[in-house]
Amino acid sequence: MQETNQYDSTLVNEDLAPVPASKRTWGTWNYAALWISMSLCIPTYMLASSLIEGGMNWWQSILTIFIGNTIVLIPMILNGHAGAKYGIPFPVFARASFGTIGANIPAILRAIVACGWFGIQTWIGGFALYQMMKLWIPSLATMPQIFPASFGLETGPAICFIIFWFINMLVVYFGIDSIKKLLVFKAFFLPFAALALLFWAINAGNGLGPILSQPAKLTGPAFWAFFFPALTGMIGFWATLSLNIPDFTRYAKSQKAQINGQIIGLPPSMTLFAFIGVVVTSATFIIYGETIWDPVVLAGKFENKLLVSFAMIAVALSTLATNIAANIVSPANDFANISPQKINFRTGGYITGIIGILIFPWKLIADPNGYIFTWLIAYSSLLGPVGGIMIADYYFIRKQQLNVSELYQHKGQYGFKNGFNSTAILALLIGIVPNIPGFLLQVKLISNSTFPVWISELYHYAWFVGFFVSGIIYILLMKKNKTVTNLSKA
Repeated sequence: MQETNQYDSTLVNEDLAPVPASKRTWGTWNYAALWISMSLCIPTYMLASSLIEGGMNWWQSILTIFIGNTIVLIPMILNGHAGAKYGIPFPVFARASFGTIGANIPAILRAIVACGWFGIQTWIGGFALYQMMKLWIPSLATMPQIFPASFGLETGPAICFIIFWFINMLVVYFGIDSIKKLLVFKAFFLPFAALALLFWAINAGNGLGPILSQPAKLTGPAFWAFFFPALTGMIGFWATLSLNIPDFTRYAKSQKAQINGQIIGLPPSMTLFAFIGVVVTSATFIIYGETIWDPVVLAGKFENKLLVSFAMIAVALSTLATNIAANIVSPANDFANISPQKINFRTGGYITGIIGILIFPWKLIADPNGYIFTWLIAYSSLLGPVGGIMIADYYFIRKQQLNVSELYQHKGQYGFKNGFNSTAILALLIGIVPNIPGFLLQVKLISNSTFPVWISELYHYAWFVGFFVSGIIYILLMKKNKTVTNLSKA
């Protein structure tokens, strides 16, 4: 391992430096626990229940989620290899393919998505506060409208959203250590609350029989037209972590630890929690005559004020813990990569918080179609190409060999030309372009007749299209241009 004083100061700080072998202490069960903790969150529940609302039955929803998480496990493990082998985080790993400065492109793309998730989680936590507070302060639900109609934001929920946002920023101010106890609370409470909700649904829905016998609303071509975009959305759900998984695997004791830990932790925990979401959502149709896919809205229908208050406070605390751990730490590293000497955890957290408001998160999760088709698939069309390029570079171009010291030097082999690998940037753009027509059609900026149907429908496979197109183009161009001249070992 090279000493950090040999690195360019503009490319390193304490968070970006390689983790020495002596400090790589995470074993298999650390990674399994990490995934179980991250999977047990409200968006996972909403992911599953949105498929029910979209027209699938219970087993179709569960199978779709299981397949999606099994597929995304592959790039998870492949990208995690570099972190475990060299102790480097995602932004530094990206320098090998995009260049020492060009790595800011994938880092910022990933960071902006994390900002979006931060906004969504903050909205969920804020809305949980609203559901509780309006029981005790009924006037909160009838306050005069102060936002433009185009915002789609009522005053009461907006106030609670802002309160919860400030709580998140307060945690950022005091530092990541302040969230440790909340993470412990979440680890014990959320599984208990999920099981309690499951037993309530089974009891109120007259057993599992009537719940699981709910028929699918989609059959034939209509089912497949929904399935493939939904599958892409399931992959998109963890497309962020499939890139920055080196941020975690850099602490692994061995490759076996990160591989087995992820296999044990990711697909099973996502599928189990998704099953709970599917059962409860299916039960709401039997109980209330309507499908309620948002658990916070569902809890708000309970009549006992103290029960609702307890549930909503617990949701808010759990969401706060998840938000800081999953949606602040990673973008803080990504933003720090721009200017390691000026941006630290706190500054990166503030940047994340501001962008998280500007994306209007309440609109993204207002309905299942917005959640899956606009949010999950849209950003998977950006992150899929990045993943394809990084994996192609590491396995097919560099044969898993990196020179760690030169990852932190502008004049090393990863400096390319002026810090940018133009081949990676070109491959990235080529991988994104095929998905643009479908996205424009989805957000209604163009009409159905603007492009041939097959071009627009590529968007339904956005992650796959971007991943393979960019990866293949990158390999062909790199080998043709013979860009890599030195593949010396670290």
